[in-house]
Amino acid sequence: MISSNDFRPGVTIEYNNGLWQIVEAMHVKPGKGSAFVRTKLKNIETGNTNEITFRAGEKVPQAVVEKSQMQFLFKSGDKFTMMCAETFDQIELGADEIGSEVEFLKEGLENIQVMRYDGRVIGVELPNTVELDVTETAPDERGDTSSGGGKPAVLETGATITVPFHVKVGDKIRVDTRSRKYLTRV
Repeated sequence: MISSNDFRPGVTIEYNNGLWQIVEAMHVKPGKGSAFVRTKLKNIETGNTNEITFRAGEKVPQAVVEKSQMQFLFKSGDKFTMMCAETFDQIELGADEIGSEVEFLKEGLENIQVMRYDGRVIGVELPNTVELDVTETAPDERGDTSSGGGKPAVLETGATITVPFHVKVGDKIRVDTRSRKYLTRV
């Protein structure tokens, strides 16, 4: 059990028949009445966020989530094979277990955090940035650079993101996996 006074971003709790990670926690002591903790929680399994208020000192069960660092080896059919960096054990995950970040998985990608709770995989966190090749994009035209904006580009993994006009087919770019945004050309 963990007290609501000890809530910090990143702590995982069991609440309302689900696993929730605390995104924000603010201890509030109004002039009148008792203190409370206003939190923003993210459901680990569904990705939904919710704002919940707890009484100060309220006890809730803390969830123990195991994180293991893995490397993506290859895709076989609709399964993705990962290998643990420490024990070299291999596991197979479906696209639904990995989530929307599956579009950025490239063979050999390292530093993938696989989260487990009660022996089952509940989430996968990719590195913040990945380097991928551009396989398809419209050719740049004179005068496009002044307008800002961008053009769609298909990456080697099949993901489609918006890139600046100067990016060409064959360029290697760095992409932020959290926001799906172009960062820089490598």
